[in-house]
Amino acid sequence: MKTGGIFRFGEFQIDARARTLRRKEEIVALSFRAFDVLLYFVQNPGKVLTRDELLKNVWADSFVDENSLAQSISMLRRALDEKPGDNSYIVTLTGRGYQFVAPVQVVAPESLDIVPDAATAASNSPGGMIFQQRTVRTSVITEEKASSGRAALEAPAIGISKLGKIAVGIFSVTLLVAGALYYRSHQGKPLTGKDIIVLADFSNTTGDAVFDDTLKTALNISLRQSPFLNVLSDSEVTKTLQQMTLSAGTRLTPQVTRELCLRTGKKAYIEGSIGSLGSQYVLGLKAVNCQNGDALAEEQATAASKEKVLDALGQEASKLRTELGESLATVRKFDVPLIQATTSSLEALKAYSLGRKAFNAKGPAASLPYDQRAIELDPNFAMGYLLLGYDYTNLGEVGRAGEYLTQAFQLREHASEMEKLEITATYYRNVTGELDKAAQISQEWIESYPRDVDAYIALDLVYGAQGQYEKAAEITKQAVRLVPGRTFSYMNLANYTIALQHFDETRQVIHEAQARKLDDFILHNVLYALAFLGADSAAMAEQQQWFAGKREENFGLALASDTEAYIGHLRKSRELTKRAVDLAIRADSKESGAIWQANAALQQAAYGNAAEARQMAAAAFKLAPASQGVESEAALAFAMAGDTGRAESLAQDLGKRFPLDTQMQSLWLSAIQAQLALDRKNPTAGLNALQTASPIELGQILFVNNISCLYPVYVRGEAYLAAGQGSAAAAEFQKILDHSGIVWNCWTGALAHLGVARANAPQSRSSQGGDADRVRALAAYKDFLTLWKDADPDIPILKEAKAEYAKLQAGAIPH
Repeated sequence: MKTGGIFRFGEFQIDARARTLRRKEEIVALSFRAFDVLLYFVQNPGKVLTRDELLKNVWADSFVDENSLAQSISMLRRALDEKPGDNSYIVTLTGRGYQFVAPVQVVAPESLDIVPDAATAASNSPGGMIFQQRTVRTSVITEEKASSGRAALEAPAIGISKLGKIAVGIFSVTLLVAGALYYRSHQGKPLTGKDIIVLADFSNTTGDAVFDDTLKTALNISLRQSPFLNVLSDSEVTKTLQQMTLSAGTRLTPQVTRELCLRTGKKAYIEGSIGSLGSQYVLGLKAVNCQNGDALAEEQATAASKEKVLDALGQEASKLRTELGESLATVRKFDVPLIQATTSSLEALKAYSLGRKAFNAKGPAASLPYDQRAIELDPNFAMGYLLLGYDYTNLGEVGRAGEYLTQAFQLREHASEMEKLEITATYYRNVTGELDKAAQISQEWIESYPRDVDAYIALDLVYGAQGQYEKAAEITKQAVRLVPGRTFSYMNLANYTIALQHFDETRQVIHEAQARKLDDFILHNVLYALAFLGADSAAMAEQQQWFAGKREENFGLALASDTEAYIGHLRKSRELTKRAVDLAIRADSKESGAIWQANAALQQAAYGNAAEARQMAAAAFKLAPASQGVESEAALAFAMAGDTGRAESLAQDLGKRFPLDTQMQSLWLSAIQAQLALDRKNPTAGLNALQTASPIELGQILFVNNISCLYPVYVRGEAYLAAGQGSAAAAEFQKILDHSGIVWNCWTGALAHLGVARANAPQSRSSQGGDADRVRALAAYKDFLTLWKDADPDIPILKEAKAEYAKLQAGAIPH
């Protein structure tokens, strides 16, 4: 291609030797490729130029595909201020090529060896600088220095001395950098911090399947380091594909991605490509405006080997971030190299990528083997361990989840800054149980990445565990506003609004989620709870039908078992518990099965079947001895069943294993110690163990269907009763009744009626208000006995309640 001459067309002038494009007196910045295309156009005005001809003549010595050509022409249209439908300069001839239609005037012939005087050029340019660009080679990531990322600049061959060449070369580099900085400081940002981008699948022409999915995942991780850029979540992509009547596994070609981008109302999408050039690999990234298809930014790099592909991609992504409008300061601050942020093993990253796809399509059971494979291939893959922790958490295997979350925490330096925050917040919340620390890290996460919805979800989970449901609901609403398509946000919001007893709002939340085609068994748990609280047996049966045949059926059976126990149908409850445990074990979720059995043990102990309670607690602990949840429930069940030795032993072990756990110290151990004091006929010690009531007692216990039975409140009520403090006892039991949105169908909700009755009965002895207390006691006994009108007749606590009610009716005060 000829490289000399000055050409004018319209308001523009090209200086081929200086490689500048001016509009009147203003320098217009172009990439070197776009400039080369424009120069060839003006050298061949009016001629129809095929794509092959352009590629052959413009970049004869470079590996460039048609995508790069299209990107360059799109950039030219913007630089020449061509609007959609306006073809004042460049006309696209479908199936033929391109034609430059504007009249071109040759001002200086190419044979003139004109070199503008540097001082003159600088003084005539805006800001005293001129954007002089020399031919820039594609960045090459080599084995020796993969992180350099420098582009070589060719010194202009202008027939001057060697010293002069050096001086001009240095000056040219200085002008190039200065001009680039000037341009960037004056150009409009293609994106803002509120825009969300969509990632297309990579075009892989290497023939190596290891790059499929892998590079897109790596790019996603790299871009998610940015507090400025926001990537459309996988779950929203899946949901939108379904709305487009496409399967979740549909390949996101540029065409599909653009339509998806438009449907979701997003600003831009990024497409990537990888091709091989001998032993090297050429990678390209292009950000495209969804509305008009124009390229917003593009980068290309070459990796010297397969092992350096992630290095090259990471450096490309960093450059793209600045081109799209992010400040250099945040790019420098949040730019961990991809190999450090992920893994050096492409195979491990491939397994991780397939795990993410499987999770979005079919849930945690489907993603589990891929995530397991990822850490087998790279035992230092921090995010692989984190995803495994999430898999097991979602499957109800909290103990196993904790092992992987601990590994992720120990390897957190092998992650990006954002992922470190995620790993740390999850570790403090789910493993050590340090809720205050988890809240602090989650808040830091939000401050650093205010557009990352996962940070808000992390914080709302902490608030829920702390019993701060107003705060939890508000932060979750922020998450929903930020990313409306996240199932998890709706799940949490449904749990918090029902806990606040905003039942109509809960129904609205679930309705909105289902209207968005979002679904999860947690939402059906809440629907079941709404039906239970509304005494709607048909709606409860409908939810049981939804659970039938699914992997989560054991959760549905556990809910049904609790309902039967709530109304005194213990035999039916035992049968359902047995089925739930068997199904959980069959689904490789022993811990969930053990939780259901330990919960049943607590029911039996509370209802007076001490021997059966001890037997069930022992079986539950044997099934999952390492589980924090199982051990906690079993310890309380042993204490309520009078087995103080086993209860004390388990309580000591829990205290040693979880010394920093907020719920363990403030909720479980205090309730266990108080119950042990009651076993020893020392209610004062029991009240001291429970100390003052706090919001933490109302917090959600994640391993029990996201509800809280308010065990400390119930045991405190029993302690007040034993201490003869009827008014205080009645207040505690009433607290349980007033929080039905937290308690759901837990046995404490049923026995709270009896507790209120027993608390008011002794008060009727007093001369002041005795009749009123007696009326309240009689009403509460009646409520309990009506609730248990069809209960199994041999339940010990039912026999006691009937006898007490009869005495009170006869005028005697039950003891």
